[in-house]
Amino acid sequence: MPAHPHLADVIAALHWDLAEWMGSNAPPKVFDRFANALHEEFSSVTTVGQVIDRDTLLAGLWPARNTQPGLEIEVADIEELAHSDTIVTVRFAAENQLGDIRTRRLVTAVLIRADHGYQWRSVHETAVPAAE
Repeated sequence: MPAHPHLADVIAALHWDLAEWMGSNAPPKVFDRFANALHEEFSSVTTVGQVIDRDTLLAGLWPARNTQPGLEIEVADIEELAHSDTIVTVRFAAENQLGDIRTRRLVTAVLIRADHGYQWRSVHETAVPAAE
């Protein structure tokens, strides 16, 4: 089933902040917004199968500011897989574009409803081969 429009905005916003941080000379508030969206017990499985926790991700992201000038991340095909009163699981496609280079991945994410919206609890990314 398609995701609730508000949830789609939450997913897009996190990726816009990530692209802005890595793709421009963004102010620290962009990093803070990204960091605050991650649950304290957040973990991610990368496209190469590495599991990283929140602190490791943020420690690697902080020095990545403006390392990929012009980076854009587009999110599409958002699908709500399951939900309860407090947790929602979604799957979506995310595509990074840097100049002519595009990398695409499928993402399954678990978000926890919080007083102020959602927090990202877990992300699992799978690389999608380039179309020929």
